[in-house]
Amino acid sequence: MNRDKRILLISVSRLLGYPSDHFKSDLKELNALVYESLESEKVRAEWKKTFLSFKLLSQKEIQELYVNTFDLKTKTGLYLTAHELGDSSRRGAALIRLQNIIKQAGFEIENKELGDYIPMLLEFLSVAPPSKDKERLISRMGVGIKRIIKNLDLANPYAGLFSLLMDHVFPNPTKEEIEELENNREDADLEELPCPIMYQ
Repeated sequence: MNRDKRILLISVSRLLGYPSDHFKSDLKELNALVYESLESEKVRAEWKKTFLSFKLLSQKEIQELYVNTFDLKTKTGLYLTAHELGDSSRRGAALIRLQNIIKQAGFEIENKELGDYIPMLLEFLSVAPPSKDKERLISRMGVGIKRIIKNLDLANPYAGLFSLLMDHVFPNPTKEEIEELENNREDADLEELPCPIMYQ
């Protein structure tokens, strides 16, 4: 994995966390660091475009956008196995397998997030050593992120972040992989939920 891919994984991971009250200042600092560090002129230009789309919004607008984008809609949520399996009882086993992959690579999940939390997985992929499990996870992430993009308004700044990942980090899923994901999903009775989805 080259330098630009690692930079994108880490920086997008940071921006997919809930925007704190210091998000705007943190974004400015992150942009300066990323812009200077990226080697590809094309990637740098695309990053700048995405950065500007966030810069135009107020702190409150970004926080509201985050909640409306990720917390209230299952099709754009930030949990990988929720995209892969929906409400299936198999999700628990899938979470355990992901946690084992992370531990076997020598890392620990330090916060209270589930093992399939996409921002955490992005950061993990940026530092994890090469392995078959990593290759498989990269493929799975590509399928899941493609599904998120499909269900996002392209004017949404977060769509720009995911597009950066799909254009420069993850392989585009095949038609068969997309069909497999949709066939494996078990949808809840209600698509739009009044609060973030939580699984035990």
